Amino acid sequence: MEDLPVEVVGNILSRLGAARDVVIASATCRKWREAYRKHLHTLSFNSTDWAVYRDLTPSRLEILITRTIFQTTGLQGLSILMDDVDVFTASAVIAWLMYTRETLRRLIYNVRTTPNVNILEICGRQKLESLLLAHNSITGVEPNFQRFPCLKSLSLSCVSISALDLSLLLTACPKIEALELVDPEIAMSDAQVTVELTSPTLKSIYVEGISLDKFILEADSIECLHLKDCALEIFELIGKGTLKHFKIDDVSVLHLDIGELVENLEIVDISNFTIIWPKFYQMISRSSKLQRLRLWDMVFDEEDEIVDLETIAVCFPQLSHLSLSYDLRDGVLHYGLQGSSHLVNVTVLEIGWIVINDLFSHWVEGLLERCPNLKKLVIHGIISEAKSHDECQILARFTASIVQLMRKYLHVEVQFEYQ
Repeated sequence: MEDLPVEVVGNILSRLGAARDVVIASATCRKWREAYRKHLHTLSFNSTDWAVYRDLTPSRLEILITRTIFQTTGLQGLSILMDDVDVFTASAVIAWLMYTRETLRRLIYNVRTTPNVNILEICGRQKLESLLLAHNSITGVEPNFQRFPCLKSLSLSCVSISALDLSLLLTACPKIEALELVDPEIAMSDAQVTVELTSPTLKSIYVEGISLDKFILEADSIECLHLKDCALEIFELIGKGTLKHFKIDDVSVLHLDIGELVENLEIVDISNFTIIWPKFYQMISRSSKLQRLRLWDMVFDEEDEIVDLETIAVCFPQLSHLSLSYDLRDGVLHYGLQGSSHLVNVTVLEIGWIVINDLFSHWVEGLLERCPNLKKLVIHGIISEAKSHDECQILARFTASIVQLMRKYLHVEVQFEYQ
């Protein structure tokens, strides 16, 4: 260890991350103390890492953090997550950020202060590449002054911001590639809540826990779109056909439009979603490069709507991973086995049920016949704690039928996942 260059020791300390561990390790010898002072590039203060953080008064904790940060030079990554700690004084937090801002590349910031600290004003026009803000408020964004010329990743969690400021903030990040919005509090002056975002460089967006009347995203380079736990009346994506990954999980939306240019779609993952299949199919039917399709816990707008394997096999010839949940309502199976076309490239098949019956095993057999090159079968199921005798008998018959069926498909790996 004595022969290690001090720069390497600095890298070792930086990989520890947690400030307490870094300080303890740096006390090893003079060289490690020097590495801590001159070559440490990552430091993290997290109230969950050390119980003492929560026992100290805010003023004592401020002094501890200040001393730790001010002994370093050239920090590139700083994480301050004090979610369950009392309010800090703004002056202390401003001192931390002013001391490190010229070298910072990554900032994770979840600190409550009095008054609120304007992160954009302090860290704007610097070299920041990744910014995560939580439990803060953003007001009065000035794109020309509060500009982030190097920022590529922006995450806002439980942040209060107006629709206009959110749009302006995105404009102030000319190189942004990834955006996360988690439970934002969108402040609006009008009765209708509308968010319009535009970015020519944005490649990935994740939106969770948002409720809006209208969400319009104009992104010419977008590749990944993920909506989760959202309530929207209108969602519209305006792009140039670069979308590759489209995921919706537990979303309520009256009008969904991802554009007509969907030829590059490779992954479509839809779960817990009310769907009008003909309209949705028309939206993705030209995605001939589709490799993964997941339709899980779907609610069909029309009771007699059927998603037939023939349509999937013909329209998505490159499909290699197919996931379908079994849904038999009023005698109608929404994933039909009509047609004769095979899913020749499907190697992984995931199937599941919410309420099982004796027809499930027959449906599984029909799916296996349509996937001649299958290598792996994953069966998901929900088993209630209190089961009637009839339910136990159905599960027993299903187990026996699967054992018998898989004797014909010895080359297929079978995996069961129950909850």
